[in-house]
Amino acid sequence: GNLGTALAARATPDGYTILVASSSFMINPGLYAKVPYDPYNDFDPVTEIATTPNVLVVHPSVPVKTVRELIDFVRASSGKSSYANPGTGTPSHLSGEMFKLALKIDMVAVPFQGGGPMIQSVIGKHTPIAFSSMPPAAPQIREGRIRALAVTSAKRSVAVPDVPTMAEAGVPDQEGDTPQGILVPKGAPKEVIDLLHRETVKVIALADVQQKLAAIGFEPIGSTPAEFTARIRTEVPKWAKVIRDANIKPE
Repeated sequence: GNLGTALAARATPDGYTILVASSSFMINPGLYAKVPYDPYNDFDPVTEIATTPNVLVVHPSVPVKTVRELIDFVRASSGKSSYANPGTGTPSHLSGEMFKLALKIDMVAVPFQGGGPMIQSVIGKHTPIAFSSMPPAAPQIREGRIRALAVTSAKRSVAVPDVPTMAEAGVPDQEGDTPQGILVPKGAPKEVIDLLHRETVKVIALADVQQKLAAIGFEPIGSTPAEFTARIRTEVPKWAKVIRDANIKPE
């Protein structure tokens, strides 16, 4: 959270303090009026470890099998549709709002306290439409308890390879995922950053690690510090705009 990130930002930049950051690191500066860290200037990025896409799912009783059919279904419901998400300001919530904004459709966001309760609500038909991260959704998709319509990544997910991307489903510019990365306090010696990067990438490249990541819906990345820096500088303003345009307020 913000507190842990702030503590890491103020730590001595000697390589002994490492921040393992998720998407909230890039989302929270746009979600809160003020956060106790600067995502651009308080840290040196090391590598993006892995990422997992969001996935648009429905209960099998919903009479749609494609994203386009869902769009028509929602429009025909005259504002009575809703979609579940794991919580306000989560990547899945923001993907849902980006989807709504792009298509100018009316769906009420229903936040839950995490992905597990949200998926159970979809299975129980209480909230039959949802934007979810991949880990809680993938097993239920494979078992047929929920139907996946599209993933929000640029390419298909190894966890559910038969599910099209949003672009393949006819809705471009909907990329949104949940990255996990390593950063160190700003000013850490270059040799420390290089060492952390080199050793982390070695671990990410191990076959058993890649298999374990894939099993829970994560795609291994192992990017360079420069690539991870560029990613942060793209993601922060992107999600800040969605938050602003959708008028999302933290709970």
